[in-house]
Formats: sequence, C-alpha cells, structure tokens
Amino acid sequence: MGRRILVIDDHEETREALTIVLRALDHQVDAVESGERGIELSVLRRPELVLVDLGLPGVDGLEVARRLRARMQMDTPTLVAFTGYGRPEDRERAREAGFDGFLLKPVSAEELQAAIATHSVGTAIAR
Repeated sequence: MGRRILVIDDHEETREALTIVLRALDHQVDAVESGERGIELSVLRRPELVLVDLGLPGVDGLEVARRLRARMQMDTPTLVAFTGYGRPEDRERAREAGFDGFLLKPVSAEELQAAIATHSVGTAIAR
C-alpha cells in the first residue's frame, strides 16, 4: 500500500508531474502551491511524507519545515526538501530547519521511489 504524500511546490508543471508519478507508484497524493496552504493541509490531513520546494514565495520551504515541526511536534510527517538548490550550505540549512531528507531537482521516478522507500525505514535521504 502506498503512503499519504503532500507535495508543496509553486511551479504548476512540477507539482502536476510529481502528483502523476507518485499516484502511478500507488501513493495517495495531495498537492498545493504555497507554504501556508501546505502547513494547513498537513495539520488537517496528516500526511506521512511531505515533499517541499525550498524556493516557495512568501512562506518558503525552510519556514514550512520550522512551522510544521513547532506546530505538530511528535506528529510531524517526514519532511523532504525537493529543490533545485543543491549547494552544501543549502543542504545544511534544510537539515537545520528540520528536514529529514533532501532531493535535488530534477528527480526520476526511480529516484523518487527509492527515496520514499529508504526513508520509510527511518534513514535520511541524500543525493
């Protein structure tokens, strides 16, 4: 059985493509375009995994992670940064904000599925 996944990305084509791929991999997927909406939906729907673009306008991905960690505490879903920012300092900032894993765009369906499977056993995602 698939996992409950939330995608937060302001780029419509990326959001739609991720949704299609994740659903084809048998996951239940919700997708939103903003950090604020992503936080709201996370609290309401309690996804198991949240893929968050770091470069969101307004409430960016780092702030999404901080707010979810503070608001949901022990019930925080697995948070994975899904971004085009791949410098070592970007990875470090994501880790400090509370992300459990980091995926660099673009990512293939195979890489995405491997990352989800790897993370489901509690280990960090790296690429």
